[in-house]
Amino acid sequence: MNLFSINSRIIVTCSNRLSPFLQKEINELGYESIRVFKTGVELFGNMNDCIRLNLHLRCASQVLFSVKEFTAYTANDLYKEMIKIEWEDMIPANEYFSISSNVTNETITNNLFANVKLKDAIADRFREKTGARPDSGPNLNGVVVHLYWKESYAELFIDTSGETLSKHGYRKIPGKAPMLESLAAANLLATSWDRSSTFINPMCGSGTIAIEAAMLATNRKPSLYRENYSFMHLCGYDESVYDKLFKEMESQVKEVAGLKIIASDISEDAIQISKVNAGIAGVEELIEFQCCDFADTVILENEPGVVYFNPEYGDRLGDEMELQATYARMGDFLKQSCKGYFGYIFTGNLELAKKIGLKPKRRIEFYNGKIDCRLFEYELYEGSREKKSIQ
Repeated sequence: MNLFSINSRIIVTCSNRLSPFLQKEINELGYESIRVFKTGVELFGNMNDCIRLNLHLRCASQVLFSVKEFTAYTANDLYKEMIKIEWEDMIPANEYFSISSNVTNETITNNLFANVKLKDAIADRFREKTGARPDSGPNLNGVVVHLYWKESYAELFIDTSGETLSKHGYRKIPGKAPMLESLAAANLLATSWDRSSTFINPMCGSGTIAIEAAMLATNRKPSLYRENYSFMHLCGYDESVYDKLFKEMESQVKEVAGLKIIASDISEDAIQISKVNAGIAGVEELIEFQCCDFADTVILENEPGVVYFNPEYGDRLGDEMELQATYARMGDFLKQSCKGYFGYIFTGNLELAKKIGLKPKRRIEFYNGKIDCRLFEYELYEGSREKKSIQ
């Protein structure tokens, strides 16, 4: 089976509740989504489409290319189906492969057992057809085979990404309890920001939101900071296709005249970490960093824009009693100092959110890991002025 000569089902996975924003990205690339579910988007295409998706998506985790659907009741059924597949036409003999899986089957008490059965089938097939077999292990830096198995239904994929796409590669110093880059990107896509007006990020922490904002505004894709994907290790991979798609993506980076992104934090360490991460992302010159209490962050008057907070919310960091006062101060700051802006506060503590003291225009649901979160949107009017939009 030549993977680069067939069309098949593609599943692009993401963290829970990011799929509406992932779908938007995929549709903007010109693809039609067949199905959208809470942790992914399904479409139809070929392996070169998978390469393009890997290069362009901000909210994705993995890009999976379907190879075979089958029925399996037990691990022996799995083995019998997997040894029939022409692995020698997909994985080079001198390559390294690994296996990931999502298994819900009453006969399997440990996913690793299913993984071993699949690995054995690949190894035995290679020995039978070639007399040798590729190396295998847990690392995701070679070919990655993914097994989805629920009850009797099973599907085999090539994970064309390998290491997750949800980490964007520039954050070498994460800081305390950082927001995952894909979640940060989805948060930005959920706002009303037009990617050219002022963007202000008090309490910036390790700088993820401000950096993602700069990347989004200038159309810098996370693939600029990554050199290895699973698809590069498959039989039939044509490096010239990747080079062409990469250069196309690279050429789409743009400058935004007058772009103003401000990131502040009371911690000098946080500001230094943010600057390092922004430098790796190539956007340090696009962000103005300020070391100060959030209430002292410079707010540009008479300019529409966005003020975005991602405060602590007590589950992992911060004492909740102290945070009550912080949330109240954030509300006062938005109301008194940010008139004419759209304000956003992302939190996983809905009780603390009540202390903000402002009525949100929208409540957008997210998860941060397993924590149920909301992105609250506040339209901050200036006097009796008519509503303004920055879309």
